[in-house]
Amino acid sequence: MKPFILFIALFCITTSLWAQSPVGAWEAMATNQHGEQVRAVVIFSEKYQSIAYYLAETGEFLRTNGGSWSLNGNTMTETVEYDSAVPLRVGNTTSFEIEITDSTLKVVGGDLEFTRIDEGKEGDLAGAWLISGRERDGEIQMRDTDQPRKTMKILSGTRFQWIAYNTETREFMGTGGGTYTTKKGKYTENIAFFSRDNSRVGATLEFNYKLEDGNWHHSGKSSKGDPIHEVWSKRK
Repeated sequence: MKPFILFIALFCITTSLWAQSPVGAWEAMATNQHGEQVRAVVIFSEKYQSIAYYLAETGEFLRTNGGSWSLNGNTMTETVEYDSAVPLRVGNTTSFEIEITDSTLKVVGGDLEFTRIDEGKEGDLAGAWLISGRERDGEIQMRDTDQPRKTMKILSGTRFQWIAYNTETREFMGTGGGTYTTKKGKYTENIAFFSRDNSRVGATLEFNYKLEDGNWHHSGKSSKGDPIHEVWSKRK
């Protein structure tokens, strides 16, 4: 094979493999037994994923689950870290076949077909993060992230979700999510669902952000109006 032809062939193979990556955000719509439209949004980082279901019209939170994932060919393997609807699934590892193109994703035998929202490239903060520090009395107090009690925030290029949970007790504490942007040091969230307070749906929150030594410093006011300064570290 001539060098140029070989290069083209390798380029096509590499492009095809890249196009099959689930990293980014995906969305599917379904109708529940009450005739209501349910929106499902799943976010994949390089190693972790989370899916949230909520009513499309009101943003009422329904359920969420997620954890780590890997893909071997068309076989996806997931280890569950949290499941708000079925806590007994926490710690279980399951494998299933998927059908994936550059624009659609479906579990073989499943009812939902997801459409790609983004490829996890926009913005500065795409990935999975764990809260690792907070400012108290004017000082940043760091904490060990390698413990059962976790607060994770997972972001694609345009979507975010935070989840508070405990892998040891299988307890789910809360979640929220929606769309976000990062521009000129400002991180802005538009809340699409919030398990603890449905009245927060539709709110827009703006924070300052900066990256220092690989950590995300997040400051401003919480959804309750309280001042915050948090530190988030990338999950390994």
